[in-house]
Amino acid sequence: SQPVLGDVSVTNTTPSSVQLQWSVPEDSFDSFMLQYRDAQGQPQALPIDGGSRSVTVPGLSPSHRYHFHLYGLQGRRKIDHVSTEAVTGTEEPEELALPSEEQKHEKPQNETPPSDARPVQAVLEELRVSSVTPSAVGLQWRVPEGSFDSFMLQYRDAQGQPQALPIDGGSHSVTVLGLSPSHRYRFHLYGLRGRKKTDRVSIDIITEEPEELPLPTEEPQHEKPQTEAPTSEAAPATAVLEELRVSSITPSSAQLQWSVPKGSFDSFMLQYRDAQGQPQALPIDGESRSVTVP
Repeated sequence: SQPVLGDVSVTNTTPSSVQLQWSVPEDSFDSFMLQYRDAQGQPQALPIDGGSRSVTVPGLSPSHRYHFHLYGLQGRRKIDHVSTEAVTGTEEPEELALPSEEQKHEKPQNETPPSDARPVQAVLEELRVSSVTPSAVGLQWRVPEGSFDSFMLQYRDAQGQPQALPIDGGSHSVTVLGLSPSHRYRFHLYGLRGRKKTDRVSIDIITEEPEELPLPTEEPQHEKPQTEAPTSEAAPATAVLEELRVSSITPSSAQLQWSVPKGSFDSFMLQYRDAQGQPQALPIDGESRSVTVP
């Protein structure tokens, strides 16, 4: 029997992103592929892991109608497909009237619910940096009391344009990609109940300076370096990293997979040079075994 792809629906839109959800009522797919055209009419393709049932499409233009086509794949073969359309928001989010310098590290005191609203049970605390590179920032937070339906991370990019990233309510961490090196960013994380923002925490971060990556030479690029044995005074390494391979590729992204046959790592760091020769570094959670480089 072939797997069946259920309806795809839009669960959230911002001026710069769209969040989609879908179901797989029968069997399962090896992976998915989301295809659409950007605001300039150029085709885009986003590979998605077969276990996923939702995706956030970033980097969109405000007030623009997009047609999304989601394909279910077995191997490289497209088995089923569903489509939907969405219109991005028309203006920047209200809360990007950013707080003043004096209160940037404080939770706003005037964000109490009106008297006719139910009391806010969920509490959002301790927005902190888990990793920082020249082009990305990893953030973590706590919800010591109650729970939120979802989160919204808001910030301004290096050009001063407002950005909003929707995050699932079960998540307590996020990696923000596509940042500029040596730039100060102010991030505001909102906890949402329904569409209402009920709590907020903020943090200031400066991305790292670009660094020269010691890229491997052409000859051993597919081999593990033989000289990287632990020094005599160092403890022998128990974790082993193997089989980095390309699982899918599009004109604008690449999906990589790897294995850890022995031991475990705290985290991973993917480094590469972009088309302009600038070094890029992408931090990855230690539990992950795949990543999509957009």
